[in-house]
Amino acid sequence: MRYIILAFIFILSLQGDEEYQLGKGTQVGSLPFYVGGYFSLDYKHTDDIDRYRVDDIAILGYGNYEKFSYMAEFEFKEYYVKTYENGVKTTEKDNKLYTERLYLDYNLDENYMFRVGKYNSPIGFWNLLPINVLRETTSNPITSSIIFPKFTTGLGSSYLSYGEGELKIDAILQHNDGIDAEYNNYKIDRHYGFGISYSIDDYTFKLNSGYFNNLTDNRVNEDLYYMLLSAKYESEKYQFLTEVGSQKSKSQYTTDYALYVQGLYRFTEQHIGVIRVESYEQSINPTSDDMLIFGYTYRPLYPIAIKSEYQFHSKSSQNQFLFSFSVLF
Repeated sequence: MRYIILAFIFILSLQGDEEYQLGKGTQVGSLPFYVGGYFSLDYKHTDDIDRYRVDDIAILGYGNYEKFSYMAEFEFKEYYVKTYENGVKTTEKDNKLYTERLYLDYNLDENYMFRVGKYNSPIGFWNLLPINVLRETTSNPITSSIIFPKFTTGLGSSYLSYGEGELKIDAILQHNDGIDAEYNNYKIDRHYGFGISYSIDDYTFKLNSGYFNNLTDNRVNEDLYYMLLSAKYESEKYQFLTEVGSQKSKSQYTTDYALYVQGLYRFTEQHIGVIRVESYEQSINPTSDDMLIFGYTYRPLYPIAIKSEYQFHSKSSQNQFLFSFSVLF
């Protein structure tokens, strides 16, 4: 960890001519390359558990040159966790540095983009906001973890068409082992996906569908198929966001459905209120839950988020309070 910090301090010493702005990183000399990062701390409380966690510590490198752009993101996940459960204290540490994103883009023109490397699967809306500070709740909806792989290592492409509205088509192709394959909600070596979205005025509608294999520890493949429908409305004061999807194997539905509907109101630029309703049902090892979440976010500056939320679950023993502090620098 200390070597990462020392390296970052050294890079800061090479800062370019541009004045540093919080959340936008710092230029390395005069190169078309910027370095930044983020971290998040959080607290969880239930009837039986109090958990204190240093969750994310990450360094980002990014930039663009002519028709190319690039991103590298390395992260410590759950770096330090202290838990008090029924009076018993445990401490866990994970000092492994994971590769979260590492990709290169080629922008052929204003319509076509091609990507190679490890990237966030362009599915739905929520999965494209992987950094805590950019989201308005500490928790993630269940749809973002049980329907499709969060990350893909391989090729990607997109097509944009501009008219009365904006039409975007995405393609995902992985036929190889993933970069840092364990750092994903599913361990995969195949993923083929397709997405189409249309935006007009304040509305965006999106459909994603695809196939991936769930690779178990003994390399037994489970072929899984998914579909996700998403919609978003956003104005200066309001945002409404919803995603609903399902997943199936060749023989049966593994996730019958998972959905959420979230409403957001901006009292001011600094104060934001959130209400989210979630529900899901899985057929394999049958589980289900219904959730109602109330959240509040305070941003003294946009790259700083202080968030709290309370979750009501269909099983009251799972009710919980979450609090987090996160910064993008």
